[in-house]
Amino acid sequence: MPADTTITVIVTARNEADRLPATLAALADAFPGARVVVADDGSADGSAQVARQAGAEVVGGSSPVGKGGAATLGGQRALKGGGAGVFVLCDGDLGDSARHLPLLAEAVWGGDCDLAVAVFAARVGGGVGLAVGFARWAVQRLCGLRLDAPISGQRALSGEALRTVLPFAPRFGMEIAMTVDATRAGLRVREVQLPLTHRATGRSLRGFLHRGRQLRDFAWVYLDRRSSGRA
Repeated sequence: MPADTTITVIVTARNEADRLPATLAALADAFPGARVVVADDGSADGSAQVARQAGAEVVGGSSPVGKGGAATLGGQRALKGGGAGVFVLCDGDLGDSARHLPLLAEAVWGGDCDLAVAVFAARVGGGVGLAVGFARWAVQRLCGLRLDAPISGQRALSGEALRTVLPFAPRFGMEIAMTVDATRAGLRVREVQLPLTHRATGRSLRGFLHRGRQLRDFAWVYLDRRSSGRA
């Protein structure tokens, strides 16, 4: 990717003060000079302060608004600097593995696609596959696209694509809706396999409750996009 490529990174975070420093350090190495916007979803552990200390811009308030709401604030702030270049979305818990994200941005900058979605090379944690299975089915049913990682939060978009998919759908429904809205608008979506890691939720009560909330949000997006036909 040319050195003069304009990169803006939007990092979503909620209570990630322990992993956010490593994520932001890796992003600084991977994208020298890039603008970094941390969309803080009402963290209570000092994530916003950690982000500011690392030199990132921070958007978001003291009360949680959900991942989609926080990411929308981040996307809107990012676009205020213009609409050129590549916009990278990632979660704050990637840690050092965030250094692999330039390969995602290159897929967009090189013209291979308008929206690149990262597929984790190795599965980390997770439950029995019900949530991701529903998400995969919903995306294919709504727009005819079959993805291996329909709910991956690690994505790269062109300026046109970002403007098309904003505002993001509420909470955990943002990735499904983003894919559907981009595809319906005629934008090209491609998956890219990367050796990423993150904070995994296992087969614990907390993990199953998290996936239950995901399923609720996925179902809402499916019903909303099925009835509205938003493009």
